[in-house]
Amino acid sequence: MDLDAYVIAHRHEWERLEVLTRSRRLTGAEGDELVDRYQQVATHLSVVRTSAPDPQLVAYLSAILSRARNRSVGTRVTSWRNVVRYFTEVFPAALYRLRWWWLGTMAANVVVIAVMMLWLLEHPNAEQTLMSREAVDSLVNHDFADYYSNYAASEFALQVWINNAWVAALCLALGVLGVPVIYLLFTNIANVAVIGAIMTRHDHAMEFWGLLLPHGLLELTAVFVAAGVGLKLFWSWIEPGAQTRTQALAQNGRTAATVALGLVVVLMISGAIEGFVTPSGLPTWARLAIGIAAEVVFFTYVFTLGRNAYARGQTGDIDASLLEDRVATAS
Repeated sequence: MDLDAYVIAHRHEWERLEVLTRSRRLTGAEGDELVDRYQQVATHLSVVRTSAPDPQLVAYLSAILSRARNRSVGTRVTSWRNVVRYFTEVFPAALYRLRWWWLGTMAANVVVIAVMMLWLLEHPNAEQTLMSREAVDSLVNHDFADYYSNYAASEFALQVWINNAWVAALCLALGVLGVPVIYLLFTNIANVAVIGAIMTRHDHAMEFWGLLLPHGLLELTAVFVAAGVGLKLFWSWIEPGAQTRTQALAQNGRTAATVALGLVVVLMISGAIEGFVTPSGLPTWARLAIGIAAEVVFFTYVFTLGRNAYARGQTGDIDASLLEDRVATAS
């Protein structure tokens, strides 16, 4: 990299940020500019450190950023416009762009659950190798139903949300490795298949599905989304397409972060349903209707808002202005 050319190209931005950090009072617009320029200069510092680590320039930019970071505290109120834009454009567009990955993951897991349950129902002796007779009786008669009502609704909803958020986070974080995601999915669906087969064999199928589906539809969908996005991250370094592996990993990694933030809210909703609706005294048809409605809303959200945002060019990636710079070079 031609460091002199890079300095000439960006010095005015550094000087402007320095001016903002030294101003005694900032207007609202200047506060927003301070934060924006902080992000830009942080990118510049990263480029310099990577391509031409000049000690004096690194120290200069680090000092400016330190002052800007301290000054920015309290200078910018989170814009509700950005929050609304995230949930109406960025997040749904990311889900829509990666739809085939998580829809494929969902379909594959549903098939595996069905095959496992059918096999277990046709091989009753397998049940004895998985659980003792006493454990099966306890599961069927009270353990499964008691699981949803042993704790206060708010406490249980929080516990469920934390657990499912952790599973989704693991799928995204370990996605680049591929195999751990498949293992996590198999462990998750194997539990569903085994318990479902046992409950069905003992004539408690209605109870099983009536307690699982109200929250499970949206909850499992969120896990499948996380797994599908994680597997896309894995595939991006196997087959990066027209991009370099670094570019493909960077883009899909940023999109994975976008999806992770949105899934926190999706899992919060499913946790609330599991904590307050699943163990409620509502009839089974009403609980199922709530679960199906939540799932329909999610798919409508993806295939209306997401499709429209994607058609307008939104991909779920961060703004182009915050991406890495094209380094200036001298001719």
